[in-house]
Amino acid sequence: MMSGGGYSSLDDPKASGSVPAATGPDPPAIRFTDSNLQTFPPSEARGKISGAYRPPTDADDTFSSKAGGAGGGGGGRGSGAGSDDAGQGGWFRIFSVAAYKPYFDVDTSDVVERIWESVFPFRGTFTEKTSENPDLYGPFWTCTTLIFVAASIATFVTYLSHKWHKKEWTYDINLVTWSAGLFYGYVTFVPLGLYVILKYFSAPAGLVQLWCLYGYSLFIFIPASLLSIVPIEIFRWVIAGVAGFMSATFVAVNLRAHIVNAGERWFLIVAGIFLLQLGLAVLLKLYFFTITV
Repeated sequence: MMSGGGYSSLDDPKASGSVPAATGPDPPAIRFTDSNLQTFPPSEARGKISGAYRPPTDADDTFSSKAGGAGGGGGGRGSGAGSDDAGQGGWFRIFSVAAYKPYFDVDTSDVVERIWESVFPFRGTFTEKTSENPDLYGPFWTCTTLIFVAASIATFVTYLSHKWHKKEWTYDINLVTWSAGLFYGYVTFVPLGLYVILKYFSAPAGLVQLWCLYGYSLFIFIPASLLSIVPIEIFRWVIAGVAGFMSATFVAVNLRAHIVNAGERWFLIVAGIFLLQLGLAVLLKLYFFTITV
């Protein structure tokens, strides 16, 4: 009914033309599923595009404990990522920077503690403490420091000797190149050769752990080089001998328990390791700190 230009209310619910109110349970709510159009790549995707990056697995479990753990942890991430590992795995991983990043992830306290272990060679606990986390950061800087310390101290000693005898002195750049070749070559190829030998005798050791052990074993030669400034020949020989003995003992004692598993020839291997380290000390003395005017 219209009145005054408006609508009149209908008081009677049963009046003609009215709609009765709905009664009964509430109708079910309608839910829309979340769209994955904003998620890329979708979780259902398969193949290389959905696989997250991870370091490739190692072809040799004894290369390092860290690499083996990383490969084991990534094995259950899906079948699609397996093709990535197949393309990047094996020995090709040694050309990847990511393969070496874990071995440079150490604190200063870790490096200082390992250097301290090398100063006390008879403890024989170095390999046990570094078995789970060997590093290459400390060995690299130990070797690099030794290269420049040995070359600079040898140059300084030669300069003083020439001035003392009032002879003309010329700088020998070959001291740096020979020092780098000697120490970098020794700390790289000697552990590599030992790795192959132990592999042959069925007593394999981690290659990175051997590099770590030999790298820290060179630390004792740094203070020995500094003490070689003293212009007394017999004193220099004593310093070289003590440093060589401590370094050789450090390597031999830490490897003895492991090399015993190599069979009856373990003593020959340990003796060879000891003598080779002593030979490095003698070579250091003869080439760098034998002064001829």
